[in-house]
Amino acid sequence: MASIKNILFKQKNHNPYLFNGVIWITTFFVMLFAFSEDNHPKKIDFLYTSFFLITIIIPSLINLYIAIPNLLKKEKYILYAVVFLINLMLFTQLNIWFFDMVIDKIFPDYYFISYNSNLKLIVLFTLFLIGTTLLKIFEDWIFLNRRENEKLVIENQKIQSQLSSLRSQINPHFLFNALNVIYALALDKKEETTDAIVQLSDILRYVIYDSNTNRVMLKDEVKLINSYLEFQKFRLQKSKRIKFNANVENENYLIYPMLLLPLIENSFKYGSNDGLNKPFIKMDLKQINGSFSFCITNNYAISQGHENNNYSGVGIENIKKNLEIIYPDRHVFATEKNNNEFKVTLKLFSHDN
Repeated sequence: MASIKNILFKQKNHNPYLFNGVIWITTFFVMLFAFSEDNHPKKIDFLYTSFFLITIIIPSLINLYIAIPNLLKKEKYILYAVVFLINLMLFTQLNIWFFDMVIDKIFPDYYFISYNSNLKLIVLFTLFLIGTTLLKIFEDWIFLNRRENEKLVIENQKIQSQLSSLRSQINPHFLFNALNVIYALALDKKEETTDAIVQLSDILRYVIYDSNTNRVMLKDEVKLINSYLEFQKFRLQKSKRIKFNANVENENYLIYPMLLLPLIENSFKYGSNDGLNKPFIKMDLKQINGSFSFCITNNYAISQGHENNNYSGVGIENIKKNLEIIYPDRHVFATEKNNNEFKVTLKLFSHDN
């Protein structure tokens, strides 16, 4: 629930002339017909209503534009209550004094009679002070909700723009690496070239079309990973050791699309280099009890000059940015170096599955 500080008196959203004009013009005509005897107001009724209304308007404005913003808005509740009571009693008494001693001297040709007892005046003034305050709160609540909705729309547009930008970086990056595989097969005139092209088209269909959504089922991401690994086998030597273990409790678990592929691409970039001694890539994917984890480990050659900037490419940066947007405060992303091995761990704690 929004606090009083967030709701009351956002001056940029408040037009005092319109707000007070609507309230007091409406009140004037209601009181005019209430004070007139036969519902046909006379001049004296207009005079009486006008001056009576002035004695109510002044304490209401004091409450609206002095007491509330300076006391209630700042959560000085006791002091506000004291000022509220003083304001109420003072102007109630001034109303009585005005109609008993002053108005007849201003208009000697008329004889004014007070229609209200002291208790009724106190009740009436209290209702006006509370009523106008509630109307002001309601006005600010409407504007506050409008601002919040506009803010949400802007934030959503910003997020979608960021995600589109990140995806536009991922897709060409993946395509560039994949085409290098096709190119290498074509140079060697291998028979697998046609099969590789067909398999690449299936991967790209998922990357371009099926992943164009906020969430995908985990089984589709696992299928993409398997397809990618099969595709990479066209260029890897049999000595390369690649293992992928998937333990999925709920295949319909929802995950942000293309979240893991950049990690795998980078592992292949550094972990399948021909200069490595017994290169390997190991991937463990687990989804149990609503949580998700993915761990990928590969070795790399320090002589390559990547010991300080390994996993600092476009893919990893996109992973970090995506996680900040899609899983704020609901993820763990960690990297670890141990001798010539590099390990990346990703954990998701999602509430929308």
